[in-house]
Amino acid sequence: MQAARTGLVTVQGELRAGETVMAGVARLFDAAGCRGGMVFLDGITCDPLRYVLPALSSDGVHAAWYSDTLAPVGPTRVLRATASVGAREGQPFLHCHGLWQTGTPPVAMGHLLPLESLVAADCRVTGIGSREAWFDSLPDAETAFTLFQVAGGGAGSGLIARIAPGEDVVTAIETLCAAHGISRAALHGLGSIDHVRFQQGGRMDCLATELRLHGAHLRGGRAHVPIEVVDIAGRIKAGILKRGVNPVGVTLELLIEPIEDIA
Repeated sequence: MQAARTGLVTVQGELRAGETVMAGVARLFDAAGCRGGMVFLDGITCDPLRYVLPALSSDGVHAAWYSDTLAPVGPTRVLRATASVGAREGQPFLHCHGLWQTGTPPVAMGHLLPLESLVAADCRVTGIGSREAWFDSLPDAETAFTLFQVAGGGAGSGLIARIAPGEDVVTAIETLCAAHGISRAALHGLGSIDHVRFQQGGRMDCLATELRLHGAHLRGGRAHVPIEVVDIAGRIKAGILKRGVNPVGVTLELLIEPIEDIA
């Protein structure tokens, strides 16, 4: 696990029609003086919207990969989406998983491409920014991917964090929070799990998945982690993660927000 302490501030404003999702988010975080954090893109409409699904790897190097780019026709409304905000090669970058829909069903889920998706109408979004810590895309020897890693850090009570492959999501979050004296927090994040197991008994039997936390929190040091997740066939499931049996696949990025401390 990687983690850096940081102060947290609210980031909010409008994404503007005609700009890329990346450009709009970068503008808002820059205006707030924040180098990283997370943003919630619920309710924005993109035209075009471009995304990929998780896929199995065929190169013998990576454990998983991405599908070809998927291109819904016409305006596509983002229902819910979480994006980690940071940098890649010194430029603003984000990593986003969410659910979206064109004018008619079905709902789709995947990994949004922020440089290829254009905002179709002005829309207000909110996020949580960090001025002292951020995510930085760096080569990762364990996975052979270039991934968001934790950079920077300060004296605040919030955490920017990453959990590496093989660590159980629920217990890793609890261990990380305990190490930093956090017992009550909102948990925001996205990443992948190798074969998802739900507390209520369901499962998603797939090596490669893309997920976002959905209303996750920590109370009394115990993590309650509902997620939304999609597999390589585009099947979507939702549920609460079962403790001890949900190993991170490639990565899990987190922003841990102590309840009392958001400005």
